[in-house]
Amino acid sequence: MSELDVLNGLDVQPPWMHQVNQPVTYPRMFVEVAQDYGVSREQVLRYAGLPANILDDPAGRLSLLETWKVLLASLCLTGDPTLGFQNGLRLPLTAHGSLGYALMCASTAREALTILERFWHVRGRGVLLMVSETNDAPFFELVPELPMPSALRDLAFSSMLTSMYRGMQFVLPMLPASSEIWLQGAEPAGFQRWQPQLPAVHFDMPRAGIVLQGDRSWLDQPLPTANPEALAQAIAQCERENALLDAVDDVVRQTRAALSLEGGGYPTPEQLADKLHLTPRTLRRRLQDQGQSYRDMLEEARCRDGCQLLANPDLEIQRISELLGYNDPANFTRAFKSWMGVTPSEWRAQRL
Repeated sequence: MSELDVLNGLDVQPPWMHQVNQPVTYPRMFVEVAQDYGVSREQVLRYAGLPANILDDPAGRLSLLETWKVLLASLCLTGDPTLGFQNGLRLPLTAHGSLGYALMCASTAREALTILERFWHVRGRGVLLMVSETNDAPFFELVPELPMPSALRDLAFSSMLTSMYRGMQFVLPMLPASSEIWLQGAEPAGFQRWQPQLPAVHFDMPRAGIVLQGDRSWLDQPLPTANPEALAQAIAQCERENALLDAVDDVVRQTRAALSLEGGGYPTPEQLADKLHLTPRTLRRRLQDQGQSYRDMLEEARCRDGCQLLANPDLEIQRISELLGYNDPANFTRAFKSWMGVTPSEWRAQRL
């Protein structure tokens, strides 16, 4: 499937994508990068099917769907599969608004990373940030809130992770040199020209994120840009921005984050409601208000986790179906084919 086909297919995405919005900063930066290729702003927006003035307000916001269209239109018109890396290298920490300033003013690296995890959703709409451990090293993983077309995922994640790493370099001068960026897609043609400005980048990985290798003593060292007064002001602004996010949308985001595959499987609707401090009836109503349901979101989580598990060649497909809650592997095969257009074994063969 071409990038144009992906762009044309975005209008069938769920209704909540029209309601979730994020700062105009990020799509506008993609357009500015495209201009270096001789592609005008008008061309990008026309190609994306969006109004010519949609990027004019510096404090404006676009829906997630509109943002995705701008990104894909920029990719289609420039024809450069490394566009995400170039965009991420250009984004200064201040482009992330109050969150960026809060990270700059934190007292230690540990506090900065805690702030990033706490307020990520204020800026990184449509993508979850999940912090875990990989080989005893902190791993900052990006997870789509719903399945993203691979071309769009690779474009967006290469930009986000590159920008995150450069921001970490600015705030954390003692950042371990052995850090790594992981991406799920194949290495794009022309990537080597950006490699000297980045840490080791690994492609075709089962997950996407940043691994901070090395001794952790740097986490508690004082930061040169620490400023307690400015930090308090930046945190207060992050809190205000968080409060402005629609409460119903916040429940959708929290539900996606809570639908994680754990030892005993996915949480039931009742367990989920209890985790979010809601009654099952209230959770069901709020999801319905956004055109969502527990069953639909469970299928999204199974699709996401199924792809990650299939990337491990040592896991048998029957075992994966059990982990995802399918007693009969044939049911998992049918469901997976409806999500991805191919069977689990075919997807694994293409991937590996």
